[in-house]
Amino acid sequence: MFRFLIVIEKAKNNYAAYSPDLPGCVATGKTREEVEKNMYEAIQLHIVGMKEDGLAIPRSESFAEFFAIPEVVNG
Repeated sequence: MFRFLIVIEKAKNNYAAYSPDLPGCVATGKTREEVEKNMYEAIQLHIVGMKEDGLAIPRSESFAEFFAIPEVVNG
């Protein structure tokens, strides 16, 4: 089983996603759910293509973290 971090960003009229560990593997969708589905399929196709080309599948080295920053109060 492969596991890859994906980053989902809200654009003006849609959502976009990419995986830092799979350069060039991207997807878009009108909703968050749609972009997640499309990205899942894009990763599957990306891995199949890498295998067909005889390339090693990279291990996921990326991770994500949230930081809580208090609001800055002026004056």
